[in-house]
Parts: sequence; C-alpha cells; structure tokens
Amino acid sequence: MDELKVFSGTAHQELARAVTEYLGIPLGQIEVFDFSNENTFVKILENVRARDVFVIQPFCSPVNHNIMEFLIMLDAFKRSSAGRITAVVPYYAYARTDKKDQPRVPITARLLADILTAAGANRILTVDLHAPQIQGFFNIPVDELTGLNILGDYFKKKNLVNPVVVATDIGITKRARDMAAILDAPLAIMEKRRLGNADRTETLNVIGEVDGKTAITIDDEIDTGGSLSNTVNTLVGRGAKEVYSCCTHAVFSGPCMERIASSPVKEVVVTNTIPLKNNPGGKVSVLSIAPLLGEAIHRIHTGKSVGALFEQKP
Repeated sequence: MDELKVFSGTAHQELARAVTEYLGIPLGQIEVFDFSNENTFVKILENVRARDVFVIQPFCSPVNHNIMEFLIMLDAFKRSSAGRITAVVPYYAYARTDKKDQPRVPITARLLADILTAAGANRILTVDLHAPQIQGFFNIPVDELTGLNILGDYFKKKNLVNPVVVATDIGITKRARDMAAILDAPLAIMEKRRLGNADRTETLNVIGEVDGKTAITIDDEIDTGGSLSNTVNTLVGRGAKEVYSCCTHAVFSGPCMERIASSPVKEVVVTNTIPLKNNPGGKVSVLSIAPLLGEAIHRIHTGKSVGALFEQKP
C-alpha cells in the first residue's frame, strides 16, 4: 500500500479535486454513469491492486442514488484487489435514524454502516456525525473529523462585539460549548421539541442571556431551515442585536433557501461537505473542508495520528 489513490463519485467532484490538489496527486480515473434503465455502471480506469484507495462521496441529494453509486464503487475496488479501501463520507445521511424512538421503526444509520462494510469498506472517514455514537455501529475503524475549528476560526477573525454562542437544541450543547471556548464567549441553549415525524420544531425557551449580544447559533446541519428560522426569530425577539448561524452540513432541502433569504439572520456560515447549488440573498458563506480531509487522508496513509489534528496547542 505504498501508493495513495483518491477517487470520487459523481456527488461532489469539486471537493474531491480540491482534496487531491492539497495532496499534490491527480484524482483517480474512474468511469461512473447510469444506463437508460437507471442501473449504475462503474469501471476503474487504472490499476489499484494493493494500493491504498480513498473514495470520496457525501450522501447528499439525491441521497439514495448517491449511496447506491458509492456501494457499487466500493465493490468495484474490492474486486480489483485494492490493498485498503477507505470510504470518505463527508456527510453521512440517515444519521438521525440512530435509535428506535418509536415502535416498529428501523435503525437506518446502523443498516447503512453494515452495507458499507459488506460492500468493501475497510475504514470510514467522515465529518461531524449527527450522533457520535454512530461510530459504534461499525466493526471497522472510523475517523470522525469536525468542522468546528474551521467555523470557529472564521468567527474569531470577524471580531464580533459581545458574542454569545447559542446551541440550537440540548443535543448540540457539547459542540456549542467547544465553539464558545474557541471564541471565549458565553453559552446559551435553545430548548425545543420536534413535532412528530414532520420537519417541524417548536421553540420552548432560551436558556442563557442573549439581550444586546451578537448571537452565533451552531448546529451540525441545516435541513429545511425551519428550526433555523424559528431560532433566529426567537433570539431577535429576546433582544439579540445580530444573529449569525453556522453548521457543518448545508443540506438546504425544501424551502430552506427561501427561509434563509427572508430571515433576519445576518450570515449563514457552512462548510462544503455538501455542494451548494445556489446562495439565497448572498447570505451564505462557504468554507472549504478540503484541507482538513486532505491532511486526514495523508495521516491515515502514512500511519500518523488523525486525532492530533484537533489537540489543543498550549
């Protein structure tokens, strides 16, 4: 496995090219397309026998198509005798379905972990899982990176006046606390509940002081933008001077773009784990995750520590 090879599916080739530019290697040659009957065809166009192969594909829209395409790619590399296959999944879909919270429902995040392993993945490299315990669904090594430092450094350079970091719900509190430490800012928490299986939430309370402050909301992903809109409106109603929002994964489905454009949010800062199709009202700033992924790939390939990337320097 002395030669590093990086390949990409069709979901986010721009990110894959940026990763290989960071690594100083060409993007691997592979043919991927759909026949007229919607069956996916994959052919690897170079020798990968005994090579250290990394395959990049976020599970973004169209989610099920991109997952199936990725599984077929993994099988192709396994049958081509790749030395080691690392599935690089910047965005892991179905992560919200990580437990049985209702009768007779699946645990799809676990199912997906089993399928990836069966298809040929020897290890997983991902970014900011919705639930960190999903790592335990795999029986192969999992390296979970975080975009928190990238987002934190961005806001640190803005020198915002009187900032407060706001966790959008109780579950994201630890990540918000880490962001608050980066910015040397206080922490507030939104108390909310999800209404059934619909993509709707209800804001119940704000724990912490936001009056007269510049609020920075943080979440792992923004989907339909309903929670974002409710949170921003609530913070403005509680006296926040300005509201910024940030997340790692810009899913931006359904009416999200319109909600961001019409929201009083000053700026929404995201990373490019998912390709951004358009920018509503110019409010969205996209930070590149490629150097982080590239460095992690380099460290995995050379046997160095990935965790050292996030160790706090004295």
